[in-house]
Amino acid sequence: MIVTLTPNPSLDRTIAVAVLKRGTVMRATESREDPGGKGLNVSRALAQNGTATRAVLPIGGVYGGVMLDLLRAQDVEVVPVPIDGAIRANVAIVEPDGATTKVNEQGPCFSAAEVEALRVATAGASAGAGWVVCCGSLPPGIDDDFYADLVERCHEGGVKVAVDSSGEPMARALAARPDLIKPNRVELAEAVGHDLPTVGAVIEAAKGLVATGIGCVLVSLGRDGALLVDSERVVRAEARVENPLSTVGAGDAFLAGYLHAVASGLDAEKALRTAVAFGAAAVSRPGSQMPTAAEVAAITVVVDRDPDPAVLLDD
Repeated sequence: MIVTLTPNPSLDRTIAVAVLKRGTVMRATESREDPGGKGLNVSRALAQNGTATRAVLPIGGVYGGVMLDLLRAQDVEVVPVPIDGAIRANVAIVEPDGATTKVNEQGPCFSAAEVEALRVATAGASAGAGWVVCCGSLPPGIDDDFYADLVERCHEGGVKVAVDSSGEPMARALAARPDLIKPNRVELAEAVGHDLPTVGAVIEAAKGLVATGIGCVLVSLGRDGALLVDSERVVRAEARVENPLSTVGAGDAFLAGYLHAVASGLDAEKALRTAVAFGAAAVSRPGSQMPTAAEVAAITVVVDRDPDPAVLLDD
């Protein structure tokens, strides 16, 4: 069982346009609504591919009811935590080449009692689980130590923790030594305090974090693939996407793929290969739809066990 926590979920509305023209009125070519938030995307991808998952999230407002209906329709087991405020709605505008423009709302303000209820619900849901995945931004009212505290609590219960966040919540979570982190290049640069223009710079930054006691650093690099760095290996993997439709949720699918593979007993390198296939398959789907097993299997992934540190990364 893999438990995901999404403190700041959203109802994601994806609107496709022929071309995005700022300051004009445009007609959509397509639109859809999906459950949004990093943890929910991870759970959706896991459920879609047969891995047991449980999603913990706050629920409130009109969008909360829609969210529950969408998640249950996708066979995601939900642990809802009622809040007085309304969960947010985000909008993504997608162009034919996959370029995505997003507008994200901030999210509701949590009371102290609601924060504690979310913490208690996560602890309860994690009983007997293999992993707890802490994902995304923290809404107003939740302290920056929230993820760090959960890492410590889960470790006390013998549960592994993955963290995918940014800014101060991520910085504090790093000090608690999670078993896995999944930053993109910008988030990793933020964590280490300097730019990472090359593959070698990313590798050294990740090695530095592993040296502090973090189990594995899984770095998504967009078009440049991904890197896995742990105490035993440095591996890079890439997959070509011929017809990208949307990057929304691709990084979350990537993380789900890794956890799906690990839960299936695969080693780290094979898990990285699976993660990249999940991410590439997600980019090939519209909106924030998560990939099916058949779509993942159709992706060809190239693995490099000795990546060239001099390679410049795409901006």
